[in-house]
Amino acid sequence: MTRRVNGELLLVGSLPADSTDSAFRAGAQLFGDLVFALPDGETGPRAAWVGYERERLVRPNPDVVVVEETASPTGIPRHAYETPVFAVREGVQELHWDTWPRIDDAIASYGVFRELREQGVIPPRLRFQVGLPFPASALNAFKADFARDYPIAERAFEDLVARELVRLTEAIPPGDLAIQWDMAYETQDVHRVLAWTPEGAWERFARPVRDLTHLIPDEVLVGYHLCLGTFPDWPMYEPHDLGLLVRMANYAVAESGRSVDWLHIAGPRYLRSEDRRFFRPLADLEPRDARVFLGIVLPLDGAPGLGRRHATASRYLDDFGVAMYCGFGRQPGRDGQETMREHADTVRALLAGGGRA
Repeated sequence: MTRRVNGELLLVGSLPADSTDSAFRAGAQLFGDLVFALPDGETGPRAAWVGYERERLVRPNPDVVVVEETASPTGIPRHAYETPVFAVREGVQELHWDTWPRIDDAIASYGVFRELREQGVIPPRLRFQVGLPFPASALNAFKADFARDYPIAERAFEDLVARELVRLTEAIPPGDLAIQWDMAYETQDVHRVLAWTPEGAWERFARPVRDLTHLIPDEVLVGYHLCLGTFPDWPMYEPHDLGLLVRMANYAVAESGRSVDWLHIAGPRYLRSEDRRFFRPLADLEPRDARVFLGIVLPLDGAPGLGRRHATASRYLDDFGVAMYCGFGRQPGRDGQETMREHADTVRALLAGGGRA
């Protein structure tokens, strides 16, 4: 099988836009020739990423109880330890969700995408990109008794995802769709830095890879976003090197039960730009036909910093595209349009300088 994704840039998901329409318009105008797919910007309530699942999916379930509300004076958690704490109601052995609100949003956004494509705003070759969180990220609020409650919630969530993937791919033509599995709590769990999770982190990542990805029709493009988190800032945890992220990426490619079309691997903070030890595990990456995107675009140091990180990574990986370390909808600066424009200019400067991604 030949590689199906060949873009120079990946838009990870969230964008500093105020609506789906404006995100698509800005994405097409600024990045249309660089990317293979456009996300809808994950605007509005979804800007909180899995805070959306916590509040719109998990909290309303009658068999979920709130053990502790956030201590934030604004009611909006400021970091991972300040999120509300949930538990499965005593005596309950099974949870159930009928529908996933994120899928409703995706289907509505595709309608906007299709209209803008018909108007010529979005190039016809671009796909509609949907980011879906992996279970441990979506269910991160079950911190009261994770060992007891998470397996119950995970079974219900995986059942929900399996049903909602069918609904998503019936509503959106598979040839128009690109699905990205988003994970941040999984990567930190595997790095063993989450105080509330017990042993078994690798299986909490690996099981959904095996059980869920093969359910996606082959015509749909599929990718994995291996993140280091942005709550409250990036990275939530910086490992010594990319070794575990590379191991996770290799497992995803080998065990998904279908083609993996792209991998996004978050990079380091700027001080590690020339740290060969951090990037060296990339030599062990086995992407097969997946396009690799390294999250080495940082707004801190623009084109010069990107160039340094690209040069260091290129010692160990021959062919890769670039991306922001994560979505950047929550970090718009003073002007979201200017932030996106700077992102595009930084990547174009790298390409113009011969650092082909």
